[in-house]
Parts: sequence; C-alpha cells; structure tokens
Amino acid sequence: MPSALRDNLLAGKVAFIAGGTSGINLAIAQAFAAAGAAVAVLSRKQEKVDAARALIAQAGQPVAGFAADVRNYEAVAAALRDTEAQLGKIDVVISGAAGNFVAPVLGMSANAFKSVVDIDLLGTFHVLRASYAHLNLPGASLISITAGQAVNPVPGQAHVCAAKAGINMLTKVLAMEWGPLGVRVNAISPGPIADTEGMARLAPTPESEAAIKGRLALRDFGTKTDIAEAALFLASDSARYVTGAIINVDGGTDLGDASGRGFFG
Repeated sequence: MPSALRDNLLAGKVAFIAGGTSGINLAIAQAFAAAGAAVAVLSRKQEKVDAARALIAQAGQPVAGFAADVRNYEAVAAALRDTEAQLGKIDVVISGAAGNFVAPVLGMSANAFKSVVDIDLLGTFHVLRASYAHLNLPGASLISITAGQAVNPVPGQAHVCAAKAGINMLTKVLAMEWGPLGVRVNAISPGPIADTEGMARLAPTPESEAAIKGRLALRDFGTKTDIAEAALFLASDSARYVTGAIINVDGGTDLGDASGRGFFG
C-alpha cells in the first residue's frame, strides 16, 4: 500500500485500546496513530500509561491514557466516557488485556484460574459492553485479541483455553446482535510472536524456541507488526463486510505440527 494511503487509513477516527501500553497492543496503538487515528489506551499502572502515551504521541495525533483494571466494569466505563469527552465518539475498540502462566490444572489454585478468566474473558466483556454507548454508529469496529488455545487444547493452559474460547464465542454472538446496528465485531488470534511477555514465558530457552519454530508451517515467530497490520485491516473500511471472523495471524500454528516428523521420516 502506498505510504500516503497508509498514513491516512484511519484519519479522523478514534481508537480505544485496552491493554495498549505494552506488547502487541502497544504496537497496534502506535500503528493506529501512524495511520491518522486519535488513540486512547488503558492499563492498570499509571506509569505504563504515561510511557505508552509518550511513544504513541510521536505520530503527532491526539493521545489519551487511563489507569484502570479491566476486571472493574465501572472503571472501564469511566475511561470510555472520558475518551469520548476528550477525543470524540469511538470508531475502533481493541480489547487486548490478557494474563497467562504455564501450569497444569492440579498445579493451579481456583483463584489462579479465575484470575486469567477474569482478565481475558470478563475483561473483554467489560470493554466491549461498556464501549457501546460511546461508539460512532454505524461503522464502528470492535476487535478482541484471542489465541489459538481457544480451539486447540494445550496442556498447562486450561485457564487460557477456557477464557479464549469464551472470547471467540462472545465475538460471534456480538457480531450477530450488533451487526444490524452497524457494528462489526471480529477477533485476531496471534500465533507465537517474538519479543512478547507471553512467548518469554512459553519459550524461555533457545531450545524451546527452536522446538516451537520447527513445528510451524512458516518456521518462524511472527512480529508485533504482523498483528498490528491485521488490526489496521479490520479497523479500516477495507473490512467493511467482515464480521464475526476469527483471523489467524499465526504462521500456520492452527494447522498443527508441520515438522513432518512421523510422516516423512
């Protein structure tokens, strides 16, 4: 895409990004600002909000930031009200706050399981539900960040599998309920993404990283930019007829083990 078109892809739009102060979500926030959008980010810690705002502001667009926990509906709703007051009606909402750790079911407490479900699934419900009153309708785009664990069971990830499966179904139900009102609701399912906290936990050694890459069809980890590009598409008018979709940006992770071991030698 010519740079002039990319620079104006989201011109005049307002985006609210929950979890937008680090990792994949910060990359999305920066890409949206570079494409001309005014951006608001939400995260639990004020210092992370302040640091992210400084980075996003380098694109020259208006930026707002709020410290709130996605598990607190009223706090999320207040941040969305303030976003509209400061930046205007919201065109794009990203729900990307997430938690994860590796543990078998017998190795985690009920509170540990609940914590991930509350951040990922309940938090996504809070962000999407509370955003409705502030959307620029028709034409708003809601995007959740899910994961392959939603459809592929992974030992040590029961909490994430349950939460992300819920996000996928919430995405589809909202697409059906809010589609007639002009709201598109989709989700992005990233695969292994380099330089993220999640991969640092899931592949903490060079050996474990190499083992994962060896099973991927594309034999490499993705980048945060790969996810931001998918979000740009879903947020833009180019995706005006896309709703209820779970977009895999995963290098073929969802295809299963592509190493060929056991099949070709």
